[in-house]
Amino acid sequence: MKTVTIGKTVLPAIGLGTWHMGDDPRREKQEIAAIRAGLTAGAQLIDTAEMYGDGRAERLVGKALQGYAREQVYLVDKVLPANANAVRMEASLDQSLRNVGTDYFDLYLYHWRGSTPLEETVSELNRLQATGKIRHWGVSNFDRTDLEELWQTPGGDQCVVNQDLYNIGERGIEYDVLPWQQAQKMPLMAYSPVAQGDTLGTQRLTNNRVLRAIAQAHQVSVFQVMLAWVIRQPGVIAIPQTSQPEHAQQNVQAGDLYLTEQELIQLQQEFPTPTQKQPLAMI
Repeated sequence: MKTVTIGKTVLPAIGLGTWHMGDDPRREKQEIAAIRAGLTAGAQLIDTAEMYGDGRAERLVGKALQGYAREQVYLVDKVLPANANAVRMEASLDQSLRNVGTDYFDLYLYHWRGSTPLEETVSELNRLQATGKIRHWGVSNFDRTDLEELWQTPGGDQCVVNQDLYNIGERGIEYDVLPWQQAQKMPLMAYSPVAQGDTLGTQRLTNNRVLRAIAQAHQVSVFQVMLAWVIRQPGVIAIPQTSQPEHAQQNVQAGDLYLTEQELIQLQQEFPTPTQKQPLAMI
């Protein structure tokens, strides 16, 4: 299985996202089963956020992890911009820790840029890291200008990851964000790597003839091909979300799928790299 190193931790290149999970109590058992199916298949990273359902996704993760040893799972959470300051961040973090039922997060992300000066946010993230409540910190939805400013901010070079939208139909970060991260050896965490179940954008990727042909050649789903494409290069980890246990298992298994050079050329021709900067979408 392909792996990515975040900080000093080596992780499978497919993790588990939780956006929209926990919103409907009727789906709770199935969603818990999906998270556990992903872990059983070999995933280790679970990504959540205080924003997701106002903490409902965090609480769902906590329920799903009952019976698991804490060190078996790499937990990622995110702080909202309104709470990313010296007055509110620790209280916000403590609430998220209670929701999940743990005493530390392996990774804590600044969800997106807000009005708080970046220096204040970075200072507080580093202070909280020193307390042991978070092992590492990173950012989310940062464009290249944000990342360059972060790198010039005192302590900003302690950031270990940036999380952004990235899938074969949404390649905007390849224009400037991804090359910058690769130059700095900063891993990318790709959210919506299968375009939210092929609901993002106007094109229907599951109907694409090239993707379908490659999936058929490997006897896998189009979604698995999309995931294998996202993690085709070093330093990229994908966090697909699904409420279906079978799909969670298949997603993780995509970490073992290697596309041929010819298949990658075909996909590049079908989905070319952007030639100009594109706006980021945020989750």
